[in-house]
Amino acid sequence: MDILQTLKADYQRFPNNPTYEIYDPNVYFKDPLTEFRGLTRYQSMIQFMKTWFKDVCLTLHDIHRTGQKVKTEWTLSWTTPLPWTPRIVIPGRSELLLNDEERIVSHIDYWHCSRFNVIKQHFFTSKTR
Repeated sequence: MDILQTLKADYQRFPNNPTYEIYDPNVYFKDPLTEFRGLTRYQSMIQFMKTWFKDVCLTLHDIHRTGQKVKTEWTLSWTTPLPWTPRIVIPGRSELLLNDEERIVSHIDYWHCSRFNVIKQHFFTSKTR
C-alpha cells in the first residue's frame, strides 16, 4: 500500500470512509483544540465531524514524504448547522510520522489561523471579518 496515494484518496473523500488501517492503534493526535492517543478516539473525532457538520471538505494542496515523515498542506471547510449556516475555513498543515510498518504513529495538525479566528467565522461573514 502506497501511503501517499492512500492519503490523497482519503483527503478526497474526507470524512467518508477513511483508511483507518494506515494508523497505529495507539496513534498520537494533536491540533489546536485537542490532543489524545488512540485510534478509537481518532475515529470518534472523524465521526463527530461527519455527523455534526455539513458539506465537510478537506482540500489537499501539497503532500510529500521525507523518510518516515509525511507533510501535507490543506484547507478544511464545513458549514456549521446554525440558523445562519456559516461556512468555516481553516487552512493548515499536517505532520505525520510513520513507523517501520508504514503506519501513522503521530498526526499533528497546525492551523494557519488562530482558534479565535475560527470562532469569529461563526459570527461574521468573510465580508465583515
